[in-house]
Amino acid sequence: MQSKDRAILCAAYALDKKAYNVRILEVKGLSTLTDYLLIANGRSDRQVQAIAESIRLGLKNDHETLPLAVEGMNEGRWILLDYGDVMVHIFQETIRDFYDLDGLWSEAAEITIPEEFHWDRKPSAQ
Repeated sequence: MQSKDRAILCAAYALDKKAYNVRILEVKGLSTLTDYLLIANGRSDRQVQAIAESIRLGLKNDHETLPLAVEGMNEGRWILLDYGDVMVHIFQETIRDFYDLDGLWSEAAEITIPEEFHWDRKPSAQ
């Protein structure tokens, strides 16, 4: 699976658990650590944990892919899932604002998440 496809799948699994403010940043060329960052918010520690579990189990069960590392799962304030080519950061809003990864990686190109993965989209008027 290509890195970009994995990042989009991670976004889909996150959106399935009603994550919000989901962004995929292409940091390839800006960082030697990873190719893509997925940044998402959850409203509570339990929702942040559920989003992380959705991504972890979705990639494990559907694509036989396990993270290289998982950090913060017990606390549920900021969880990191490291897939090597994709790093997933799931935050509670105040923690995301404090660490400002969006600002830190402001030079990165943002990848569009396909509309079919957005749970909150409105049907188009006909």
